[in-house]
Amino acid sequence: MFHSNGNRTVPRVLWRIAQVISISAWVGAVAWLGAVPAFADDRVDDRPNVVVIVADDLGQRDLACYGSTFHETPHLDGLARDGVRFTNAYAACPVCSPTRASLITGLWPQRTGVTDYIGAARTPDAWKRNTRLLPAPYDDRLPLTNTTLAESLKAAGYATFFAGKWHLGPEGWWPENQGFDVNKGGTDRGGPYGGNRYFSPYGNPRLPDGPPGEHLPDRLGAETARFIASHRNEPFLAYLAFYSVHTPLMARDDLRRKYEEKRRALGLGDAWGKEGTRDVRLVQSHAVYAGMVEAMDLAVGRVLRTIDELGLRDRTIVIFTSDNGGLSTSEGWPTSNVPLRGGKGWLYEGGVRVPFIVRWPAIVRPDASVGPGSELDAPVCSVDVMPTVLEAAGTGLSAPRSFDGVSLMPVLKGQPPAERALYWHYPHYGNQGGAPGSAVRRGDWKLIEWDEGPTVELYHLGDDPGEHADRSQTEPARVASLREELHRWQADVGARKAIPNPNYDPAKPSGRFAARK
Repeated sequence: MFHSNGNRTVPRVLWRIAQVISISAWVGAVAWLGAVPAFADDRVDDRPNVVVIVADDLGQRDLACYGSTFHETPHLDGLARDGVRFTNAYAACPVCSPTRASLITGLWPQRTGVTDYIGAARTPDAWKRNTRLLPAPYDDRLPLTNTTLAESLKAAGYATFFAGKWHLGPEGWWPENQGFDVNKGGTDRGGPYGGNRYFSPYGNPRLPDGPPGEHLPDRLGAETARFIASHRNEPFLAYLAFYSVHTPLMARDDLRRKYEEKRRALGLGDAWGKEGTRDVRLVQSHAVYAGMVEAMDLAVGRVLRTIDELGLRDRTIVIFTSDNGGLSTSEGWPTSNVPLRGGKGWLYEGGVRVPFIVRWPAIVRPDASVGPGSELDAPVCSVDVMPTVLEAAGTGLSAPRSFDGVSLMPVLKGQPPAERALYWHYPHYGNQGGAPGSAVRRGDWKLIEWDEGPTVELYHLGDDPGEHADRSQTEPARVASLREELHRWQADVGARKAIPNPNYDPAKPSGRFAARK
């Protein structure tokens, strides 16, 4: 496999040249034969449109269609009824930037070098917390030598659009430098931290301010809808990456009041448990957060309604997912991932299991093996988005390049999923109380290896999705096998490791602790 961690390899150069030549030849051949011209003004290109929607910090259990009884998400629930809902879907990392890199490259974060959220201490010597280990270094920008989803589709004649959170490097590494024709709001920031944050004025150099008080998720949905309308007669990629529901915790007043009343009517209070040194929320009852979830859902509804009104539903692929699990142990403690364990920043299921919904009426239809409203339990991951989209779009670009992800097209067509393992490597501490570690899931078995110690935990997710019963002591052979597989994968992807902290003082307060206010 020819992957780049920042330096272009000769095979990469050759592949990119071959890519351009093959696309040009394909377009020329189609036009010469008098088939559907790719770029004719008077014909509608019949290649499928692609809409990818990514929520920020949205846990799997935050949607009603995944079990929430407090949050209301009718538009995403409708998307699941019209498409398929994956119940064993994962983010490539328990924090945002690495997963976002994986979504648009199809590569494990370790291959891009982006293994922590950009803005964290980038090198061990910059780490000041009292922890047993020093986190590994990471790259603070997605290398321009990595081929992105937008670059691949743009080369095939697609119009490309980005709206929302980028968080994959400084200016010069923004969406417009990575294959997107249009960038509405994507910068180096990990949240809406300028201006009035979730309300205009935004203070965002890539998103002009709207009327005072305009709500950011609605604006991003409106920008996406406008792009779709203006490119209805040509194939397009619309990539809507919400800032929602990342901190700061801010909701529209009407939605906050709605959920305060709902909480009172349901008699809900707060309930807390422990995850390591951190309190962990056990009940969804946060009115502001619920309002943020619904506002994001309303913006999704605006985009879906535009697709339908323009008559584009049957030839538009819509994929919805999140970049990591819900925030349950830090920064406001706004949601619960129960019955899953932990949350954002942790390698437990609550930190990496996410919603994943796909709607494509051309494939998922009532007379097909996989019909609307289906639930699929095949383990899937962020790295699968790019190869799936490239195959679905018929670009012919997926065969000659290597991905860590796999196309989900066979599964969507009803074929049994191929045997595979999923991997995680997070050699950082983050802000949510988790520690450096790695994990592998093969079948129903999941092994976590924590670098502090090191220690291992083993869970059977089929019987124990909440990861309560550690079976590492009763399954030594399985532990050894999975651990060996995990280490082979780490070597293959060039995983960087955390190292002992020579300044760690066990007599001082732990750098992993944070009090809930």
